[in-house]
Amino acid sequence: MELTITKEAEDVIKEMNTDNHESILLWYDTIDCGCGVNGLPTFRLIDDIKAHYQKVDNGSFSTYISEQQAVFFTKSMKLDYKNGTFKLSSPEGMLNAFIATNSIIDTDFK
Repeated sequence: MELTITKEAEDVIKEMNTDNHESILLWYDTIDCGCGVNGLPTFRLIDDIKAHYQKVDNGSFSTYISEQQAVFFTKSMKLDYKNGTFKLSSPEGMLNAFIATNSIIDTDFK
């Protein structure tokens, strides 16, 4: 699995990372979405790397994904930042067109 982060997205992540989180977690957000298969692919800044996380290729940040949630993502993805929001896409299409900037530093997501 691979995540490419555009320069725009990388700059915003670095600017927002005031707590100096060490990694990015690709995360399938199911909170308030009903059951475990209803949700949205997104990401969070994290420090705690769990044993069930697997590494995602990325040249900008240490990036991980939960083995159980990998099915909700694609092999090749791009994280971009435009018009005040992050966008996660793949060659197959848009995974999440609206990732709010304040949500990436939400530490109460698990």
